[in-house]
Amino acid sequence: MILTITMNPSIDISYPLGKLVIDRVNRINNVSKTAGGKGLNVTRVLRQLNEPVKTSGMLGGDFGQFVRKHLDEEGINHDFSQIRSETRNSIAILHEGNQTEILEGGPEIRENELNTFFETYKRLLKEVNLVTISGSLPKGVKKDYYSTLIEEADRQNTKTILDTSGETLAKSLQGNPKPYLIKPNEEEISQVLGHKINTSVDLKNALKSDLFDDIEWVVVSLGKDGALVKHKKTIYKIDIPSIEVINPVGSGDATLAGLTYGISNRRTPEEIMRVGMVTGMLNAMNQKTGHIDVQRFNELFTQISVNKINNE
Repeated sequence: MILTITMNPSIDISYPLGKLVIDRVNRINNVSKTAGGKGLNVTRVLRQLNEPVKTSGMLGGDFGQFVRKHLDEEGINHDFSQIRSETRNSIAILHEGNQTEILEGGPEIRENELNTFFETYKRLLKEVNLVTISGSLPKGVKKDYYSTLIEEADRQNTKTILDTSGETLAKSLQGNPKPYLIKPNEEEISQVLGHKINTSVDLKNALKSDLFDDIEWVVVSLGKDGALVKHKKTIYKIDIPSIEVINPVGSGDATLAGLTYGISNRRTPEEIMRVGMVTGMLNAMNQKTGHIDVQRFNELFTQISVNKINNE
């Protein structure tokens, strides 16, 4: 079974507008509210792939109860620890082909609440063979906390797949042991290395940095241009077919779910990369975030090209 961790979950609220008028009243009829967070998107896609999965993190207040209720309704197996403060809202305003996001910082976590979560986490690790950690950390939690989770998972012989950014990512890469897989974008690679990446050659050279030596997989999504992937010492370029993008939100999470699925099922490196690209594309082709049309899986799988561009 796979464990997915979302330390800062939310209620995702979607406001679809034909046009956003600034400094005016904007009335909305079709409001969507769902249990949100990057790890929950990963969970949904894994579940649609029929992979046993459980999700955890911290929830609080009436909003936390809303998230639990919606997960129950979706049939998603969860075990969140309780906090006193309210779980946050994340608002997306969809207008004129754009998406404007308003993201609350989230609750302030007390030390005893973090300790309670960690005990839950240690218990859940005994049930799983792989753990994914996604998204930001809430207030009150040190930026190196993911290193603590990675260390505990390693102690229990469980591989960790990490998807975060900024200082949290940088601190996680400085720790020991390292995560098994990370999925930064080009900007995040630039941030952790401390220099700008301008070309594909820059990016390929960046993946050869000593910083990534002990990380089995580094997957850099390039959007419609596919991905650049370092697996062990080999770098691959993945090319994907053109698709009609309906909703790109959560496609990175869906990609992570596909990669996790492939690793959990001991697929070949090429198959792991293909599965990750397929699930990301299928999410982008679906109106609902964290949902894929599994009937189209094989069709897209065969259209993906994986080529070695470095074999040192």
